[in-house]
Amino acid sequence: QVHLVESGGRSVQAGGSLRLSCAASGYSLVSSCVGWFRQAPGKKREGVAGMRIDGTTMYADSVKGRFTILRDNAENTLYLKMNDLIPEDTAMYYCAAEPGGGCPPVQFWQVIDFRTWGQGTQVTVSS
Repeated sequence: QVHLVESGGRSVQAGGSLRLSCAASGYSLVSSCVGWFRQAPGKKREGVAGMRIDGTTMYADSVKGRFTILRDNAENTLYLKMNDLIPEDTAMYYCAAEPGGGCPPVQFWQVIDFRTWGQGTQVTVSS
């Protein structure tokens, strides 16, 4: 059975940093398009960071230069390192995975493109 379990979300002051984790079981992240979405209250879920099978990373413009997506192949875990957090980063963050090679730029990601999701972890950034 496939599971993705996120952790690491919490409340933090603007300018602070967080590292989110997404542990996968029953599923190899190495052979998948993987990444992070976020959803703020009243807004649609949007892709923010992704990684292709070959390790290529991609980011939404809103987080470029502040967020880094990392994959630990030995631990089968995906990370999202977030620096210089701003209140607009406040959202529920979800990791997602979809097997296979197709992995378009994160700006074009849609929820229906990914069949495997974690339960989400809340990030709240206060000013």
